[in-house]
Amino acid sequence: MFWTNPLVQTAAIVFSALAGLSLIIIRIRAGKQPTTLKKIVIPPLGMATGFIMFAAPVTHIPWLWGLSAFGTGLLIFAFPLIVTTRMERVDSDIYVRRSKAFIAIMAVLFLVRFALHGVVEQYMSIPQTGAIFYLLAFGMIVPWRVAMVGDYLRLTRLGVAERS
Repeated sequence: MFWTNPLVQTAAIVFSALAGLSLIIIRIRAGKQPTTLKKIVIPPLGMATGFIMFAAPVTHIPWLWGLSAFGTGLLIFAFPLIVTTRMERVDSDIYVRRSKAFIAIMAVLFLVRFALHGVVEQYMSIPQTGAIFYLLAFGMIVPWRVAMVGDYLRLTRLGVAERS
C-alpha cells in the first residue's frame, strides 16, 4: 500500500519538519511588524478549510479519537503558546511580543508531536494520523488566537481611552 512505503513516510516526516521550521520563522518575522485583528483571525479561519479532508474516507477516524486530539490541543498544547505570547502597544500600533522561550516551546511541541506521531502511526494509516494531528493543531491554535484577540481588543480600548 502507498501509505506504508518507507519513502512516503520519510517524505511526510521531512515535510512536517520543514512546515514546523517555516512556522517558527514566520512567527518570529511577524513580531517585527504591527499586527491587526485581521492578521490574528485569518490563520485559524484559513486552517479551518482543512476540515474538508474529512470528506475523503481514508482520513476517517472515530469521533472519540478526534475529540481527544482536539481536546489535547485545546487543554494542553495551547497553554504554553498563550502564556508566551503578549501584545504590546508602541505609539498607535500593536505588536505581538513573544518571550525568548517561544522558539524552545515551539520546538518542544514539534518534538512531542513527532514522538507521538510514531506511536499513533502504529495503530492507523498516515492519512488518519494526519487527521489526528490536524485536529490537535487546530485545537491548539484556536484558543491561542482567541487569547490574542482578547489582548488586542484590550490594548485597542486602552489606546482609545488614552486619546480621550
